[in-house]
Amino acid sequence: MTEKRMSRWYFGGLASCGAACCTHPLDLIKVHLQTQQEVKKRMMGMAIHVVKNDGVLALYNGLSASLCRQMSYSLTRFAIYETVRDMMGSSSQGPMPFYQKVLLGAFGGFTGGFVGTPADMVNVRMQNDMKLPPELRRNYKHAIDGLFRVAREEGVRKLFSGATMASSRGAMVTVGQLACYDQAKQLVLGTGMMGDNILTHFLSSFIAGGCATFLCQPLDVLKTRLMNSKGEYTGVTHCLRETAKLGPLAFYKGLVPAGIRLIPHTVLTFIFLEQLKKYFGIRIIS
Repeated sequence: MTEKRMSRWYFGGLASCGAACCTHPLDLIKVHLQTQQEVKKRMMGMAIHVVKNDGVLALYNGLSASLCRQMSYSLTRFAIYETVRDMMGSSSQGPMPFYQKVLLGAFGGFTGGFVGTPADMVNVRMQNDMKLPPELRRNYKHAIDGLFRVAREEGVRKLFSGATMASSRGAMVTVGQLACYDQAKQLVLGTGMMGDNILTHFLSSFIAGGCATFLCQPLDVLKTRLMNSKGEYTGVTHCLRETAKLGPLAFYKGLVPAGIRLIPHTVLTFIFLEQLKKYFGIRIIS
């Protein structure tokens, strides 16, 4: 008899929240870098600028929105992906083929991206608020206050501004993170050189983080620009054309900060997830 542990549907959301608490300052700096018009500051310069102007705690501006986003976006995508994968895995002997993981990841990510758009938008606004002059600041107290104020002042539709972008990015990230993580872990374990331990989880999630960063960076740049706009873009295609005028590398603006944020976030999420699964997962005796 062998004992196996299965993930519970909400573990992905909890693991993502834990990772978000660790990587939030990097996320904040990434938003600052993407929303500057000309390239004036690099990553370290921006971090020093934020700390000098607003203090160390300013690096955690908008943490409530970030956690709110993880509990909507990540919870949904992990719940869909892991539940369906485990159901299909138990009915057929052996793991799912890679193309099925990609399709499932894309569907889960697209749904999660849509569900998480309001929290994501408030997150971007709260992080960017301190860059604005005092009279233009929105001054949301926390994420819930931000959601209610956007709905009251700008209408419920505004909460889903950039939903196309956020959903597409969600699909890309989930394919990069979840499908690539599963595949990388399967390949690493298949070599027989490593067991199912924390080192395997680290290596697999590192590969998945790299894939996710590269896949979603162009969409991330467009999403940040759209959510932060004050009406200068008529839609996604207009934003795409305006960004394209700056050259192809404009779509990979902030790639290093995005990688420095997304790779540790991916690594921490999967390490937390595997530990939750190991100690609190559903026990299956086969």
